[in-house]
Amino acid sequence: MTSRLNRLAVAVLATTLATLGVTVANPSPASAAMTICYNTSQAGSYAGMANQAASIWNNATVNLTLSANCGSNLRIYQITGGGSYAVRTSLGNGRVYIDTQQAAQYSPLRIMTHEIGHILGLPDNYNGNCSLLMSGGSAGTSCTNPYPSSAEANRVSNLFAGTFSATDRSADIFRDSWPSALTTVN
Repeated sequence: MTSRLNRLAVAVLATTLATLGVTVANPSPASAAMTICYNTSQAGSYAGMANQAASIWNNATVNLTLSANCGSNLRIYQITGGGSYAVRTSLGNGRVYIDTQQAAQYSPLRIMTHEIGHILGLPDNYNGNCSLLMSGGSAGTSCTNPYPSSAEANRVSNLFAGTFSATDRSADIFRDSWPSALTTVN
């Protein structure tokens, strides 16, 4: 029943946009879902976090499914130093780098879900609001929320439905959403 309601909602939205004269870029059937295959062979101890983050995105969105180790649309790496970041080569494709030093200070699941959000088309939002996943590290080390807001999830669903056009650049690099290692001042 949920699937039927989702298809109906997308159809109503498309009809409303067409009535208002809004052009829909690359429309696809509401029932079509894109599968993004992610590879955790280089994720080290963060492979489990990648699976949890994929589950979060799968439950929050429609029109896409993240599936483990079936290909390499998305590669996830564990690094030490330099900060966590994402490199999106196109919508649904790219690389995520999780810095062990930052993951020791910030919620590693929040970092993983946030960085995957970039691959799914979302930009950073440095407003410090913990309820927004894409606020990243600006929400502070006490923020552990790994869930996208309904607006963030809807944006991703619409991007993969073809309802919205993603700004398509050859490569987007998203750095600095997680402040560098904390230092103490004496």
